Amino acid sequence: MSDVIRLLRPRAVFTKGISGAGAWAVRYSDFGDPSFCAVTEGRCRLSVDGQVPIILEQGDFVLMPATPGFTMSGFEPATPRLIDPRVATAPTEEVRHGDSEAPAEVRMLGGYFLFDSPDAALLVALLPALVHVRGVERLTTLVRMLGEEAEGERAGQSLVMFRLIEILLVEALRSLPGEGAAPGLLRGLADRRIAAAMRGMHGAPAQAWTVSQLAQEAGMSRSAFFDRFTRAVGLAPMEYLLTWRMAVAKRLLRRREASIDAVAEQVGYGSASTFSTAFRRHVGEPPGRYARRPL
Repeated sequence: MSDVIRLLRPRAVFTKGISGAGAWAVRYSDFGDPSFCAVTEGRCRLSVDGQVPIILEQGDFVLMPATPGFTMSGFEPATPRLIDPRVATAPTEEVRHGDSEAPAEVRMLGGYFLFDSPDAALLVALLPALVHVRGVERLTTLVRMLGEEAEGERAGQSLVMFRLIEILLVEALRSLPGEGAAPGLLRGLADRRIAAAMRGMHGAPAQAWTVSQLAQEAGMSRSAFFDRFTRAVGLAPMEYLLTWRMAVAKRLLRRREASIDAVAEQVGYGSASTFSTAFRRHVGEPPGRYARRPL
């Protein structure tokens, strides 16, 4: 999990207080970037496209790694007010929905951030579409800290917010039960045998792994491991390994600190030409051209 989050390279962008009272509803169009929300008082309704509607209560935390369209509302009938987060101006004060004169019936801390990784779409696909955690005070505390840090202009602010977002992601994901989850990273890590093979791939991408060797790491037969890994992660073992190697290679190339020969060696290829062929097939352009892209 830590490896994936490091490669995603999250960075904080925006966080603000949100409250609602009376009859209110807001409809956010598909956003695509990650967003989060912690309820500090009261309750409201959240309906995310493709998900079962849920009631959010005090102490609840929600994370959407690739935010789809959603509607948030109170419990009185109301026509949703449409908001396009890509063109709406970020507010500078608390956002109030509904009756601005009435006492707030719900208060939340919400926000969004970005993933800087060029492989964000691939890696996010391994995460749950909707993370809903109830009663984990640490998550609310982390969101409060993000809000406080965003309000000031203290030295090291960007680094502090970067680390807080990383911790927030880890805390949210490890608060979810992996057993019974949809295929992906959490379900794979929740399986002791599959997790052993994933740790091997993440820890030594340069090793010439085969399915048989990975099955040995998991303490299983080759065929049983292949089937169990594919069901748990949603990708076959060697497909997952290729995805991981290419994500690592992209990070190394963007740093421009190693030659293509060195990058090839670090991600398990015996020659630069073999690596270049695989990289071009996976990414759509040769590694040299990818490395020369503007940062």
